[in-house]
Amino acid sequence: MLMLSLNTAWAKDKNHTNANRSQWTQEMLDYKHDFIAEQTEMTQAQREKFMPLYEAMEKEVFAVHRTAREQAKKISSTTKASDQDYANAARAMSQVKVKEGEIEGRYFDKFSKILSKKQMFQLKQAELKFSKQMLSRGKKR
Repeated sequence: MLMLSLNTAWAKDKNHTNANRSQWTQEMLDYKHDFIAEQTEMTQAQREKFMPLYEAMEKEVFAVHRTAREQAKKISSTTKASDQDYANAARAMSQVKVKEGEIEGRYFDKFSKILSKKQMFQLKQAELKFSKQMLSRGKKR
């Protein structure tokens, strides 16, 4: 979610092209993956197996967030939305965390075949630490 908000903030800066935005996004993802690998003390072999799965999970989560944002944007930009339209958009937004949890649950089983139990625990801590670090940096900017 943090990556989405940072990417959105970047997109609002009209001095940056789509190529620059894509490059920045890739650099952030690479930094995040390096951070997670370091925090969980992954071996190179583990990292080679883990990161493609982690990237796939991130893409699924991003798609869920994007769909909810698009639905909310559609409702926000019209004055002719019905009560059902508002209900559908609200439901989509409230289901984001549920769907995100379902996705993470599916990948948890896959990750646990690559990482130790300790590393699985460290993974969640690393994700939280990364988010806090990015928020802290954003505030300083």
